[in-house]
Amino acid sequence: MANTSSRTLRLLSLLQTHRFWPGGELASRLEVSERTLRRDVERLRELGYPVSSSRGVDGGYQLGAGGSMPPLVVDEDEAIAMVVALGQTASAQSGALADSTLSALSKVVQVLPTRLRRRAESLRAVTVDSPFATAPEVEASVLGAIAQAIRDSERIRFSYTARGGSGAGAEVRRHVEPHQLVTVGRRWYLLAFDLERADWRSFRLDRLTEPLGTKSLFRRRAIPGGDAAAYVKAGLQGRNDAHRLVTVVHAPVADVEKRIGRWTTVEDLGDGRCRVSAESRDVGFLLLGMGLVEAPFTIEDASPGVRETMASWAERFDAAATGAAGGAGSDTGGAVG
Repeated sequence: MANTSSRTLRLLSLLQTHRFWPGGELASRLEVSERTLRRDVERLRELGYPVSSSRGVDGGYQLGAGGSMPPLVVDEDEAIAMVVALGQTASAQSGALADSTLSALSKVVQVLPTRLRRRAESLRAVTVDSPFATAPEVEASVLGAIAQAIRDSERIRFSYTARGGSGAGAEVRRHVEPHQLVTVGRRWYLLAFDLERADWRSFRLDRLTEPLGTKSLFRRRAIPGGDAAAYVKAGLQGRNDAHRLVTVVHAPVADVEKRIGRWTTVEDLGDGRCRVSAESRDVGFLLLGMGLVEAPFTIEDASPGVRETMASWAERFDAAATGAAGGAGSDTGGAVG
């Protein structure tokens, strides 16, 4: 494991299976030395976990029965990061693996300190995840504060850096009623009712700073159309800087919607086919989405450069698959930031 906190969480999870673990086997599962394992066990004991141990050839560790389990000691950034990572992993999976990931997420939340558990539960409750979500870096404190405000129906103020139009790059203060966090592709968005503009707006979280609660509560409004993710996605379409890709996919509409329906428009054409329409400022994101469909498709309409980027990717992937040296150049896919 990469760091002490996450490794300690993994150790606690293994010990909570209520079985005896030989020291060597437990160290191997954690990919650490037995000396590091002993230090981690001591850390759990310092936190109040009754871990028993035995020495010798058959020595090992076991979590003692009975007693209340104290909370796992992590800071807010670590708590939010664990919840986001496990939540996104579950969204990308299906079946038993997704159920296991959600079970792990629930266990993590339960052993968090009370204040952090409230933040984590708020984040889970107010976020609508897309099935393909690799969001950019967002301050954990921003995520936690906004999630808490949404759950408490509390108006907030924050600083926001505008992009596009005459006010590009300017930082302004906004006063809103926060309703939902949404992940679309690789971005986090806040869907909120803007009190100064008396209208709904979506805000990119990586442009949002200093969210502050006002202690003023609000009565929740009905989200237009009733679907926060669909509303945010619709607002992102039709932008001048967006690339467009329309394809006819030879797969049932239900299968396609399950994989990429959260951030695309899928239309049933009958005969096991459907039309998929998507827009993004990142060409690579459009193509990666079509790869996730895992079904044959034809291009019906595409912005300039999309086909060229697809051809470049195909050359490089083919070169990698056949072991050809050098590949097809260094074009990274024409992504537009």
